[in-house]
Amino acid sequence: MKNTIVLFICLHLIVCPIAFGQNEKTLRWAADAEGNAPYIFQDPRIPTEIIGFEVDIVRALSEIIGAKPVFVQNQWDGLIPGLYRGDYDIAINGLEITEDRKKEVNFSNPYYITYLQIVVLRGVDYIQSLSDLSGRKVGALKNSLAERILRAKEEINVVTYEGEVNAFVDMKNGRIEAALVDAPIALYYTATNPEFTMVGEPIGEISYGIALRKEDIRLLEKINRALDELKRSGKLRQILEEWNLWNNKMEVYLDDFSVSKSSPEKYRYFIQSVSKREHFAERIELYFKFMPVFLKAALITLGLSLLSMLLAILAGLILALMRLYGGKVLGFLSVLYIEIIRGTPLLIQLYLIFYALPAIGVKLSPFLAAILGLGFNYAAYEAEVYRSGFLSIPRGQFEAAISLGMTPFQAIWHIILPQTFRVVIPPMTNDFISLIKDSSLVSVITMIELTKVYNQIASAYYDYLGTGLITAGLYLLLGLPFIRLARHFEKRLAIETKPSK
Repeated sequence: MKNTIVLFICLHLIVCPIAFGQNEKTLRWAADAEGNAPYIFQDPRIPTEIIGFEVDIVRALSEIIGAKPVFVQNQWDGLIPGLYRGDYDIAINGLEITEDRKKEVNFSNPYYITYLQIVVLRGVDYIQSLSDLSGRKVGALKNSLAERILRAKEEINVVTYEGEVNAFVDMKNGRIEAALVDAPIALYYTATNPEFTMVGEPIGEISYGIALRKEDIRLLEKINRALDELKRSGKLRQILEEWNLWNNKMEVYLDDFSVSKSSPEKYRYFIQSVSKREHFAERIELYFKFMPVFLKAALITLGLSLLSMLLAILAGLILALMRLYGGKVLGFLSVLYIEIIRGTPLLIQLYLIFYALPAIGVKLSPFLAAILGLGFNYAAYEAEVYRSGFLSIPRGQFEAAISLGMTPFQAIWHIILPQTFRVVIPPMTNDFISLIKDSSLVSVITMIELTKVYNQIASAYYDYLGTGLITAGLYLLLGLPFIRLARHFEKRLAIETKPSK
């Protein structure tokens, strides 16, 4: 009886925390932390934290709903596909409510209404309105209202970007003459970069909404009720005022023309935090703050690359054996796979694995999808490396092994393969170094690796040079041991294959 009571107590202690954890409500929300201030971005003083007016809105909504907010990083143009993968419950990242998007997702009631603004280099006085952009190169965010307005004017040469910051960089370098961006981006970027200025009157009207899956009707109702509560309580206005985003369109939308009650503290915090540091010591101190984030991302990149290369080596060996010793059918399938994989971009393959496979019931985690995408892509190249290694071994050795009574498998395994490995290790090591660099592409499937962290920090601080050198240095340190390893094997192979006198 005593043993039974003890067993019951143990089971109770184990099961109760699990059950409690499962019953805890969460609201998984997605955005791109590379989306720039003031939407969502890394805290300039604490790079491991994310801040922004949309972050504050999600936290306020979650508190009303009674759920714990859980952030999920995703590329901006992958937010809607990721929503239907089931990776998160809502997406919020300056998503404009448009008729095209409403066909794909449900939108909440607007939480912010703004407009478009023209930005030019300071001193450019020949651009003051939309009509002045005729015959000029103008930048805009891809798939945005700004792009649609510019393309409606056939005489404007439109250049699209994945992020608005890239448009400003191109403008500074003389590649474009102006940029049409959402007013919050224009406000924050010109405040921290005095070489740019806003010109002309507000253009159009933009409504931001929270995106949900079509079937999540009950969650949509909860979100809208929570938004209504934020509006009634004045919390929404307080958040916007703290970020210096309250405007006349929001006054009309909320029918609130009262005197401002909150100071733009978070706006001032951002301006002070990213203001240019003239002293070398201040810049170095800032870079030291970045290092924990960079090092964590570097470890993810290294682990991902090692596992992917291991898969590539094993799958490549199977493909090579199929091609050389598998007969006509297996040989044809091997060649078909190799040519298809080598003939299509790795980026498209990653998209298919991560976003297309769930349509047939195969849903993979971002990490596993990244390993499979990189591994099976490089397997095609390793198969050709193996094939060259196999063909470098004289055919007579295989025939001699068969004549001594070995089976074809034994001859390959004990005679041919060991010699092949000696030949293929150097080029495989070089391929691994290439794979480390190609791992930067997995950011499109929500993986936060080294290049993604670089983009996030660089866009938050407007510092592409210093953070770029840090990132390049880390990639070099990751690949350097393998470069030395490749040289070691090449020298050793040269000594072993050198004919004796």
